[in-house]
Amino acid sequence: MQRILHYFPLLTPEQINNLEMLSPLYHEWNEKINVISRKDIDSIYEKHVLHALAIAKMISFRPGTKILDVGTGGGFPGIPLAILFPETQFTLIDSIGKKIAVVQAISESLNLKNVTAIHTRVQDVKEEYDFVVSRAVTAFPDFVAMVRKNIARQPLNSRPNGIIYLKGGDFQEEIQKFKTSIEVTEISNFFNEPFFETKKVIYLPINR
Repeated sequence: MQRILHYFPLLTPEQINNLEMLSPLYHEWNEKINVISRKDIDSIYEKHVLHALAIAKMISFRPGTKILDVGTGGGFPGIPLAILFPETQFTLIDSIGKKIAVVQAISESLNLKNVTAIHTRVQDVKEEYDFVVSRAVTAFPDFVAMVRKNIARQPLNSRPNGIIYLKGGDFQEEIQKFKTSIEVTEISNFFNEPFFETKKVIYLPINR
């Protein structure tokens, strides 16, 4: 938790409290439903929370922004971002019902009024959002094809509406067709931990 406070020193007491509650809540739920790998659960603040908050270093969502988190799993990156941006609306979806049950329970425990968790596939989602976020759920070109329909036309933020994708390793081939418009940012620009040396935030504006 100290790492979070180091990189985000202006958090409110409520935000700090909610972030502190994440570890015991996920430890408790992970005993019942495995949403975080056993080897990573003790590194939740580095490998999950801080990783999710790399998006907040790239963009500060304005009040009223609508975000769709696709393949959220146990609630990442959606839940940490929802704590940081309480006036932004987050819809977290996953095709595995038991994972969404955990997301709903944790959101209720934290009293996050700006989170909606839905058991569904993105192919069945018709609504439009300012941004679609995800942690590398599939090959990037396939992901773009799936979610393009969900990007709203009218921008509300300093950046055009689009996709924000957390990805690790080398994937130059995956982004080749988008190279004129895609923006790749090394997370090591924001955070010093060795874990982030190969991690990136991918931003692709979508024009419809």
